[in-house]
Amino acid sequence: MAFDVETVLSQLTEQDKIALLSGTSDFWHTHSIPSHQVPPIRLTDGPNGIRGTKFFAGVPAACLPCGTALAATWDAPLLEKAGVLLAKECISKGAHCWLGPTVNIPRSPLGGRGFESFSEDPHLSGIIASAMIRGCESKGIVSAVKHFVCNDQEHERRAVDVLVTPRALREIYLKPFQIVARDARPGALMTSYNKINGKHVVEDEKMLNGLLRTEWGWDPLIISDWYGTYSTVDSLNAGMDLEMPGVSRYRGRYIESALQARLVKASTVDERARRVLSFVNRMSEVSVSNVEKGRDYPEDRALNRDVCASSIVLLKNDGGLLPLKKDAQTIALIGSHVMAPSISGGGSASLRPYYAVSLYEAVREAVPNAKIICETGAYSHKMMPVIERLLSNAVINFYNSPVSDVGRECLHTEPVSTTGFQFMDFRAPGLNRECFWATLVGDFTPDATGIWDFGLSVFGTANLYLDDELVIDNTSHQTKGTSFFGKGTVEERGSKTLESGRSYKIRLEFGSANTTTMKTVGMVNFGGGAANLGASLRLTPDDMLNSAVNAATEADYAIVCTGLNPDWESEGFDRASMDLPPGVDKLISSVLSVAKDKTVIVNHSGTPVTMSWEPQAQAIIQAWYGGNETGHGVADVLFGNLSPSGKLPLSWPSDVRHNPSYLNFGSVGGRVLYGEDVYVGYRFYDKTRCPPLFPFGHGLSYTTFEISPTVEVGPVSHHTSLPAAVRVYVKNTGDVPGAEVLQLYVAVPQPAIGRPDKELHGFQKTFLQPGEERAVDITIDAYATSFWDDIEDKWKSEAGEYELLVGVSSREIVSKGSFILSQTRYWQGL
Repeated sequence: MAFDVETVLSQLTEQDKIALLSGTSDFWHTHSIPSHQVPPIRLTDGPNGIRGTKFFAGVPAACLPCGTALAATWDAPLLEKAGVLLAKECISKGAHCWLGPTVNIPRSPLGGRGFESFSEDPHLSGIIASAMIRGCESKGIVSAVKHFVCNDQEHERRAVDVLVTPRALREIYLKPFQIVARDARPGALMTSYNKINGKHVVEDEKMLNGLLRTEWGWDPLIISDWYGTYSTVDSLNAGMDLEMPGVSRYRGRYIESALQARLVKASTVDERARRVLSFVNRMSEVSVSNVEKGRDYPEDRALNRDVCASSIVLLKNDGGLLPLKKDAQTIALIGSHVMAPSISGGGSASLRPYYAVSLYEAVREAVPNAKIICETGAYSHKMMPVIERLLSNAVINFYNSPVSDVGRECLHTEPVSTTGFQFMDFRAPGLNRECFWATLVGDFTPDATGIWDFGLSVFGTANLYLDDELVIDNTSHQTKGTSFFGKGTVEERGSKTLESGRSYKIRLEFGSANTTTMKTVGMVNFGGGAANLGASLRLTPDDMLNSAVNAATEADYAIVCTGLNPDWESEGFDRASMDLPPGVDKLISSVLSVAKDKTVIVNHSGTPVTMSWEPQAQAIIQAWYGGNETGHGVADVLFGNLSPSGKLPLSWPSDVRHNPSYLNFGSVGGRVLYGEDVYVGYRFYDKTRCPPLFPFGHGLSYTTFEISPTVEVGPVSHHTSLPAAVRVYVKNTGDVPGAEVLQLYVAVPQPAIGRPDKELHGFQKTFLQPGEERAVDITIDAYATSFWDDIEDKWKSEAGEYELLVGVSSREIVSKGSFILSQTRYWQGL
């Protein structure tokens, strides 16, 4: 029920106002004031799906493809529909605010959360994000776009000082937020953990009150990232409204003290409280579910399948190997991802899905009469895969005392279907959140006889027993690793010889986060703790490889489906290299050496990987992390149910050393230098004439297109003095329906200062039937001629001639035009 913000604010006590400025102890809600009918408002992760309030034992959710996959669609109308789906998922989970999308710039392939972001290009990122936000907010749900700004690595992310020029900050890293503020104006924004040029963003008044609210005229609720508040006075004065989560670490009684010392004005507290109340008031008008529930509807599945298939990029198709013929007699499915799809990266993006379609299931549907041979070939996991399908009758019992307490009381029992869990937001009646213990028990039934390896990583302490025999001790000695947002141990391993079909009693004795023996200095303790227990049949690499090669030799087609997973790409750590997991390159090369004319490589990753075998391969598909419909999306492309239309939102270097950020990635002495300046991604490859393996915007089709060589320039806009749009003509000259993404780049032949050779400032995805021709209008972004003038501290739109280049990638320009800007102007704002 809506209320009058000013009336309520005038009636609140000082303590009530202060309480509004931080969340409650349950991790996901704002503070309520029942006496004034101010309800709690629920916020929820994440960028590719709505988890709800629980990492553990949560309600299943729709999992969309990862951020880079969404951007690879280059399809704003489609992603606006995806935003609507996310809003509906929020409503079913009882949430009013979606913590997304992520519009940070993946300046390096090594960034741990690169998969969560959209693109190396700020225009593409901003346009795609705006579409999703508009879709989400059309249903009343508020989007909290994140992370403002330069949260582009995980290494020391809470402390690292990003040293970046004002020009690069404006033209590259702030630009997606600026476009979002202009085109979508979401109701909330989340700050980043890091510093910029010596000051944490959350404490930088020039960035928050100055840039966002004054210069841009955008007044979102500004929320800290979780535990991303570091001060009382500075963050309040800078403009940060809501500290999340509760219980507050820096507000509460500390604000009272700051008021008494006149370090913070009462009017500042009022302004912060007013903004929170306005947010709550807006959200209180949206009807959301009283209980968390799912909504797995056929139309949602169809949309998710469409988004997944539209994101898939056909990198290479020599000899027209693809699409595969459906009358094949035998198909070899090879690789770690055939049976176990990677639907998402790790961290805040992870969730419990309604379902996940594997490639095996999808191929079986597509070619029901074919013989399917499945071989792993090479493992791709870094940590042992969690036990799921081989686990039965499993529960976790919770206690306030350790297993050594013979008479301890079980306070809560929760059924589970997996041996991986995080308790950061778990609560049960009577359970001591500060320190508790849990016992997971269940039946483990291996599907093969042999030596089984078990792996256990934990934030807290844990021991694994099999039929009451200790297999792994991860309690008495612990070594810090990268799991669980960087708080977990390395994976300790043990093994046991097991028989196929026989059930073994599995027991995991767990102690919560505060039982850890590791030093936790510098770590954010989310509380509760976590564990990952995995298992895998021990197979020799040679045996796995030989079986895969034999299968490829025998089959009509071989599909090698492998790549990365949340072990390698996750919040909490960055990638050590751009390489595929050990053994995978050898597997791919070996299969190609005997069957390259009938082998398709399908790679699942959120960011580029090294492809040393690329010259051997005839067909390569980049399939990202595809969400619930991963298998269907890939099969739809493989067997020609639709023509691929995805385009790379990232440049794909052949070697990580070719990436412009290579010498300046990761924290060194507490700082990271953005030494490539404005030359991020394709801007660098263009300027240095260093060709990437696959360029930004690249993606092939099963059909062909003819595009007019001349760009028709439209009328000039009175507001910007630029042409509002350009027109080109495109015709589908092939035999199947398909879509082409026309990319509009703007170049300055004679710039006054060093500028990129060209920059993306418009795009349009166009679907055409065979033989169909259409005039395509591409809007020119109003920022197309502007660069940031460091001396004037303003945007400068420089007079002169500009080239308009329409391409099907950043390296393949097919149509040209030009216009003249007659007058230089300076400007600020949106």
